[in-house]
Amino acid sequence: MASAGEVLRRKSLENVEISDQQLHVLAVDDSHVDRKVIERLLKISACKVTAVESGTRALQYLGLDGEKSSVGLDGLKVNLIITDYSMPGMTGYELLKKIKESTAFREVPVVIMSSENIITRIDRCLEEGAEEFIVKPVKLSDVNRLKNFIMKGEGKEIREEKSCKRKLQDEGSRLSSSPPSPPPSRSPSSSPSSPSSPLLPLCSTKRCRLHDNTY
Repeated sequence: MASAGEVLRRKSLENVEISDQQLHVLAVDDSHVDRKVIERLLKISACKVTAVESGTRALQYLGLDGEKSSVGLDGLKVNLIITDYSMPGMTGYELLKKIKESTAFREVPVVIMSSENIITRIDRCLEEGAEEFIVKPVKLSDVNRLKNFIMKGEGKEIREEKSCKRKLQDEGSRLSSSPPSPPPSRSPSSSPSSPSSPLLPLCSTKRCRLHDNTY
């Protein structure tokens, strides 16, 4: 007998045909009204949507619920997960942690929604790996911005690497264009020293944060 998670995913895949050009979003919200609103906004923005009512259902759909019969569905592709923060049983924060701890979906961007603008809540979600935190009500402009961000095809690591390379190139150009400084005068007794080359600043991609413009 198929598990609830397996039935849920099969039913969802029958209703949602995923193409390479369209964004497939897994939307999670315990409120029926809010779930319908975000689903409608996503569809207006030409996204394919799978909507579930809890974090547990989301884990079942992704095959992360620990049941052998609901793990390993081939061809499952989710481009974005957007979840409410305050949900009974499993919060959006707990769902985020489960996703980021997984091997198959840790690179999928996760966006947290909440009707409460609590700074500590926002900070810990971003520190745990959330792509963004949106205060409800979610607007069409929010959905379009997220879609454009994902559909560019540049993950966070790629953007950070490009930014670091540009920084190094700019610094290298600045150094090469500056006039050479005259060699230091040496007394006859001083020993010769090897020529020193300018050191470019190191840029670690781990320090390039999406929500932090400092390096």
